[in-house]
Amino acid sequence: MSLYDKILILTGAGMSAESGLGTFRDENGIWSQYNFEEVATPEGYSADPQRCLDFYNYRRDIHKNAEANAAHKALARLEAEYPGEVVVVTQNIDNLHELAGSHRVIHMHGQINKAKCNDCGHVYALSHGNIELTTMCPSCKVVGSQRPDVVWFGEMPYHLEEIQREIDSCFLFISIGTSGSVYPAAGFVNMARKAGAHTVELNLEPSDGAVQFHEAHQGKATEIVPRYVEKLMHEAAIAQKKVVR
Repeated sequence: MSLYDKILILTGAGMSAESGLGTFRDENGIWSQYNFEEVATPEGYSADPQRCLDFYNYRRDIHKNAEANAAHKALARLEAEYPGEVVVVTQNIDNLHELAGSHRVIHMHGQINKAKCNDCGHVYALSHGNIELTTMCPSCKVVGSQRPDVVWFGEMPYHLEEIQREIDSCFLFISIGTSGSVYPAAGFVNMARKAGAHTVELNLEPSDGAVQFHEAHQGKATEIVPRYVEKLMHEAAIAQKKVVR
């Protein structure tokens, strides 16, 4: 039975799919309906900022109605009750981990409920929900240069140095709902293994990098994540009893 001093969890679109937010790379995913080069790249924004803003305003409306599911709640419980440290790194731009009660969350791809000024770089919460061409930056007062605080294709993810430190110091690395095809996140499992961590994949189906994990379990996130969390809690309880004796 294992008791891990630190658990690091990477979550992807499959984590929030059952909350109604959909995935990106599946057969019927978001990128099968939209050209990502037009709505999720700096070049697409420069060519037609209104089209880009409309896409994220639409996505933001969907996010407003999304609720944390059983998988999010299970990870929040793990953070609250597990005797070791629990950190979540998410590729998702929603705030469902926080809504479920998680506090140690690193958003490597930004957050859809925030905006960023292309002129001064100021990041701020959206008070009125949408970004328009007439939106003014609250810091530098520039109008017409606001964008979602979301990492687009071709841009560097956020907090990579912090994430590297978390990977280097974790004893258990769990990847949930990721395709295993987008770097740098797809390389985190190898980094964790090199650091000596036990690695686990929880996914609807095997990811592109499933063979790189010590364990791989398939199923709906709302089913396999709570089950795996329960396993970790049970093992920790047994390990603690042995220490007391």
